[in-house]
Amino acid sequence: MQQSTRTFTDKLFLVIKGLAMGAANKVPGVSGGVVAFVAGFYEEFIYSLQKVNFKAFKLFINFRFKSFWRYINGRFLGLLILGMLISYFSVSKILDYLIIHYELYVWAAFFGMIIGSIYYIVKDFDDWSRRNICFIIISTLVGISISLLDPAKENDHLLFVFVCGIIGVSGMTLPGLSGSFILILMGNYVLLLVDSVNALYDTIADLIRWDFSFTENAQRIRLLQVLVVFSLGSLTGLVTLSHFLGYVLKRYKTATFASIIGFITGSLGVVWPWKHKIYKTDSQGNTLIDALGDPILDNYDRYFPDFTLLETYIGILFVLVGIGIVLWLEWYGQQTLKSSK
Repeated sequence: MQQSTRTFTDKLFLVIKGLAMGAANKVPGVSGGVVAFVAGFYEEFIYSLQKVNFKAFKLFINFRFKSFWRYINGRFLGLLILGMLISYFSVSKILDYLIIHYELYVWAAFFGMIIGSIYYIVKDFDDWSRRNICFIIISTLVGISISLLDPAKENDHLLFVFVCGIIGVSGMTLPGLSGSFILILMGNYVLLLVDSVNALYDTIADLIRWDFSFTENAQRIRLLQVLVVFSLGSLTGLVTLSHFLGYVLKRYKTATFASIIGFITGSLGVVWPWKHKIYKTDSQGNTLIDALGDPILDNYDRYFPDFTLLETYIGILFVLVGIGIVLWLEWYGQQTLKSSK
C-alpha cells in the first residue's frame, strides 16, 4: 500500500485514472480494468478491494473509522471512486457526444490503446511456458467468442438484475472483459445503464423541487428498485471478484497475467472500429427505442475498411494516436519512477 507516501500530484493522477476507468467502463467493448493494468495500479486496486471484508465491517460498526479507512486503503479507493463519479457526470457525457458524432475515430483510438496495452503487458512478460501459452490462447478465444454471441432479451427480474450487477462489474476487475458489452449480451444494457439511471436523475430533480409525485409513478419506482438491486449486485461482484483475483494473483501470478493478455487480445474484436450498429426490432421489423427515444443497440456488424475513403486513413491515424497515448503513459511512468528515486 502506498497511501501514506503519495504526493498531491500522485493523488491528482489517481483521480484522473479514476476518470479514465469510469469513462472506459461505460463504453461497450472497453474495460476499465485495462486502464488500471496499464496505469500500474491494478494489483493495488485488487488487494485494496480485498480488504472490504468482515474485519473491515467490524471496524466500521465499532466506530473505529480511522482504522477502517487505513485498513481498506481508503485514500486510494476514495480518490479512484471520486474520479469515477466525476467521470460519470462529465467525461462520459463528452465521450457519449464524441461516439455519436465521430464514432469511427473514437473506436479507432480505443483500438489503438488496446494494441498499445497488449504491447505494454507482453514486453515485461517473461514466462512463456506451454501452460501460459495455453492460457493466452484459451482466454483469447473466450474473448472473441463473447464478441460473437447474440444478445438476450431484456429481463427486469430482480434476481437476474442482481446477477447482471455481479457479472457486469467484471470489466472493473478483469482487464479485457467489458462489463458494458456483457450487459448488452445479457439484454439489460439499456435497462440498467440508461433507463434506471435516467429514473434516478428525474427523481433527484423532483426532490430538489420538493415534488414527491413520482411516488405514484409505478414505472419510476420499479426502475429505482432495479437500480438499487443492480448497485448491490455490482458491489457484491466487485468484492467477491477481487477476493478471487487477489487469491490467484498471489498463487498463480504469471498464469493470471497470461489470461489477462488473452482477454485483452480477444477484446479487439469488440472494439474493431469499422462496424455498423445493429438495433433491436420488434416482430414487424420496427426499431425499438428506449425511454429517451434512442434506438436500442443489439450488436455490431463488422466489416473490412474501404481504402478508397479518406476516413479510413483518418481512422488508422487515430489507431496510431491510441497506441501513442499508451506508449507515452508508459514513458511518463518510467520518468516519474526515476525522478522519485
